[in-house]
Amino acid sequence: MATLLHRLGLASVRHRIVVTVVWLLALVAVGVGAATLSGTTANTFSIPGQESTKALDLMTDKFGAASAGATVQVVFEAPGGQTVTAPQNAAQIAKAVADLGTVPGVVNVSNPLDQANPTVSRDQVAAYSTITFDVQPSEVTEEQRKDIMDKVEQARSFGMTVEAEGEALSNPADIGGASEILGVVVALIVLALTYGSLVAAGMNLLTAIVGVGIGAAGIVTLTGFVELQSTTPILAVMLGLAVGIDYALFIVTRHRHELRRGLPVEAAAAMAVGTAGSAVLTAGLTVVIALAGLSVVGIPFLTEMGLAAAATIVIAVLVAITLVPAILGFIGLRALPRKQRDIRALNGEIPDGRGFIKGWAGMVTRQRTLSLILAVAALAVVAIPFFSMQTTLNQRAAEGSTQAEAQAIIDSRFGPGVSSPLLVLVDGPNAVQYAATVQKQVAALPDVALATPARPNQDQSAALITIIPASGPEDDKTVDLVHSIRDTVPDEDGAEVYVTGNTAVSIDVSQKLNDALPVYLALVVGLAFVLLVLVFRSLLVPVVGVLGFLLTIGAAFGATVAVFQWGWAADAVNAGSTGPILSLAPIIIVGILFGLAMDYQVFLVSRMHEAHAHGAAPRDAIVTGFRQAAPVVVAAATIMFAVFAAFVPEGNDTIKPIAFALAVGIAFDAFIVRMIAVPAALALLGRSAWWLPSWLRWLPELDVEGAALERKAPESATAPKSGTAVSEAPGKHTPKHSADETTSSESESTSV
Repeated sequence: MATLLHRLGLASVRHRIVVTVVWLLALVAVGVGAATLSGTTANTFSIPGQESTKALDLMTDKFGAASAGATVQVVFEAPGGQTVTAPQNAAQIAKAVADLGTVPGVVNVSNPLDQANPTVSRDQVAAYSTITFDVQPSEVTEEQRKDIMDKVEQARSFGMTVEAEGEALSNPADIGGASEILGVVVALIVLALTYGSLVAAGMNLLTAIVGVGIGAAGIVTLTGFVELQSTTPILAVMLGLAVGIDYALFIVTRHRHELRRGLPVEAAAAMAVGTAGSAVLTAGLTVVIALAGLSVVGIPFLTEMGLAAAATIVIAVLVAITLVPAILGFIGLRALPRKQRDIRALNGEIPDGRGFIKGWAGMVTRQRTLSLILAVAALAVVAIPFFSMQTTLNQRAAEGSTQAEAQAIIDSRFGPGVSSPLLVLVDGPNAVQYAATVQKQVAALPDVALATPARPNQDQSAALITIIPASGPEDDKTVDLVHSIRDTVPDEDGAEVYVTGNTAVSIDVSQKLNDALPVYLALVVGLAFVLLVLVFRSLLVPVVGVLGFLLTIGAAFGATVAVFQWGWAADAVNAGSTGPILSLAPIIIVGILFGLAMDYQVFLVSRMHEAHAHGAAPRDAIVTGFRQAAPVVVAAATIMFAVFAAFVPEGNDTIKPIAFALAVGIAFDAFIVRMIAVPAALALLGRSAWWLPSWLRWLPELDVEGAALERKAPESATAPKSGTAVSEAPGKHTPKHSADETTSSESESTSV
C-alpha cells in the first residue's frame, strides 16, 4: 500500500497543474449542480414498514393529503380576569382565524369557539386553533412560516397573548454562520502555530475546504433527486471539514520532515503520501466503515446520512493524497518556516523541541498504574449521567420562543397530551361500524384523557379516532398507552386498527434506533478490531483502543446528558432547550466518534509500533512514538474540537447536542484516553502488547509505516533534480542506533 501511495503522490506532485485543475473543475461542477438541481430536505423521521408510517400513508389515501399534512397550533390566552368567550375576544379570535386561512397552502383552520367542536380550556381562559397544510412539514416554505407568524403578530395587537407551535414551524438546519467561521479561524491559528508558516497553514485549510465543498455541494445536488434529512449536509460539512484539515495536517507535517532531511520537494511530497498517506487511508477507512455501517440498522434516513458523510470522508482522503501533494509542489520550500528553508544549513539535523511531550510520556509510562487509574476514574465520573439518558424524536422548542410559550399554555390549560395526540385509524369495509367499538375500548384504557367519536371518510371505508393522552409525548405512560392500544384492541374481520400520529411515529422510530444501537456497535467495533489487528499485528493493542473508545463514548454521552437533558451549564453553550436527547443522536455520535477515535489510535500507536519494530524496548518505543506523534495529534484534536464546537452556540437544535457530544468526545479521547490511558496501558502490558498468536500470523500485513519505502525507496523519488540540495537520500536508514535515536532521525512528524 505504501509503495502504491508513493507512486500516486509522486504522480500528483509532478502533474500538479492537471491535478489542481481537475479538483477545481469538480468543485465548480458540483457547485453549479447544487445551485440548479437542489431540492427540499425533510425535517420529519419515519421508517417504512412501521405501523405508524403505514397508517400515515393510508390516511393520505382515505382522507386526503390534509389528514397527514403539517400542522400549526395557534394558542389564544385572554388577559387576566377575562375569558376567550367574551364577545370582544371572540370577535378577535374569529378575525385571526379568517386571516390565518388566507395563508397560501393552508387547507383548513379550525375555529376554537365552534360550538360543534370547541377547543377551549375548562376555565375558558385559553383556546387553540389548528392550521393544516396540504404538504409535509419539510415542504412548508419559509415564506409560509413567515406569513403565519405575521398573522400571529397582528392578533397580539388586540391585547390577548397569542403564540404558535407545531412541526410546520420547524426550521431546517442551515450550513454556515458566524460560529462556524470562528471554528475555521481557530483551525487556521492552530495550523499557523503548528507549522510556523502561514503559507503552509493556508494551504492546509484551503485543500480541506475544497474537499468539504465538493462533498457538501454534492449532497445538496442530490436533494433534487432523493429526499434527505435537513441535518445531512451540515453533518457532512462538520465531519468533512474536521477530518479534511487533520488528514492534510498529517501529510504536510511528514512532508516538512522529509524536506528537512534534504529531499527535493517532489520526492518529499511523494514520501509523505507513501508514509503518512498510508495511515490517512487506514484511518479514513475506519471512519467510512463506522459511517457506512449505519446502513445495517435498516433505517433509510440513517443510511442516507451515514453514506453521505462517508462519501465526504472518501473525498477528504482523496484530496489529502492527491491535491495536497500537488499544492505542496507549488509552494515548495515555503512549507517550512523561513529559518529552515536553507536545507543545506540544516545538514540533515532536525531540532527536537519536544521536551515537554517527551517528559509527559516518560511520566505517564513510569507512573503507569496511577495514570491509568486516574484517567479511567475521571472519565467514569463524567459518564455517570449517561445511565439516565432519555431519547425522543419530539424536539423541545428553545426557551423563550413562541413555540415554547405556546406549549406551556397548552400544557397548563389543556393538559400535556393535547399538543401531541394519537390517531387511531380503522380501515376496511366494516371500519365505520367497528370504529365505535374501538373508541369505547380505547377510552377505557388508563392514561386516556379523551377519545373523540370516530370520524368516517367520504366513502365510509375508514374511520379516524383522535386520542388525547393524559401524559406528555415524552412520558413513559404515553409509550405504554401506544403499546396497550396495539395489544388490547384487535383487528376484526373486515377492519384493521392502526395507531399513528407524530407521537406514535416518534415512539416507533426511537424504539427501532434503541434496538439497533447494540447491533450497530458490535458490528462496527468488530470490523474495526479486525482492521487494527491487521495494522498492528497484535491482539491487545486493538483491545486497548476499543476499551478506550468505550470510555470516550460513555463520557461524551454523560456530558451531553448533563448539559442538554439535565440543563447543567445549558446557558453557557446556548443549548436553547433541555429535555430528552434526539433519538437519532446516539447512533450517529457512536459512528462518528468511533471512527475518529480509531484515527488517533492509528496515528499515535503506529509510531510506537514503528519504534518497537526498529528494536526499541517496549517502554522506550512508547516514549519515542509518543514524542513523535503526540504534538500533531494534539493539534489535530484541537482543530477538530474547534470545528465541532463551532456548531453548538448557533443553528439548528437538532445538530447542537450532536456537535457538543462530538466536541467533548474528541477532547476526552485525544487528551485523556490517547495521551494518558493508552500509553499507560501499553506500558503495563510491556512486550505482550505486541503479541500475535502463531495461528494468526498468516494474516496479511498492512504497511502503514512505510517500511517498504525505507527498505528500498523508488529511484524516481530519490533522484534529485539539478540545483537541489540533498543532504541525505531516503531509504538509507538502518536500525543500528537505539530506537529513540533511530526514529528521531527518521521523523519528527506525527503522521505515520
